[in-house]
Amino acid sequence: MGAAPQKGEEFRKEVCFLAQYHGSVCKLCRRELQKLFLKGERCYSDKCAFERRGYPSGEHGQSRGKFSDYKNQLREKQKLRRTYGILEKQFRKYFKEADRKRGITGENLLIFLERRIDNIVYRLGFASSRKQARQLVSHNHILVNGKRVNIPSFLVTTGDVIEVREKSRKMISVNEAIDAVERLGAASWLELNKDSYQGKVIALPERKDIAIPIQEQLIVELYSR
Repeated sequence: MGAAPQKGEEFRKEVCFLAQYHGSVCKLCRRELQKLFLKGERCYSDKCAFERRGYPSGEHGQSRGKFSDYKNQLREKQKLRRTYGILEKQFRKYFKEADRKRGITGENLLIFLERRIDNIVYRLGFASSRKQARQLVSHNHILVNGKRVNIPSFLVTTGDVIEVREKSRKMISVNEAIDAVERLGAASWLELNKDSYQGKVIALPERKDIAIPIQEQLIVELYSR
């Protein structure tokens, strides 16, 4: 299975996009014509820029023509990559692993991304966004089965216990995020114990548990070209 062909200047710019994006993340949602929930609580409020201007920025943002099949596939891939904050090279690696694994490639890809420890920290409500969750992991605030894990790409499995390190439990951002997840609800395949700042993976997610509005088959078609 070959990689998707590099078509045009737009593709080259997309490949060069770094996970450590320093611009306005609201522009990313507008670019993808979809809320990616990159700013935590703000995305659920009336301050959300996408709610006010749900179209790409720029002079021609509201007058873009019909997308080709290739461009639809590219945009779907970018939505997913930007949602999880993954570099292009790392995203391709996940795709190859998903393709080798038994089952449906697109669903395998989503499950791999969901199993990342930074995503788990976000899903449990220890952080208000995946970016904030990645910082918590990288700065040694998170334990898995009692051991420190500071690699955001670490994959959890059934039975793993994830917790905020005791010294970090007074952090305002962590407590605000936990209060928010109680209102929004945690993922059904995770179990949260707010009082002990612990969560447990009670089962690996299935496609029906992943509510992200993504057409993963388009991504499979993109990399199958």
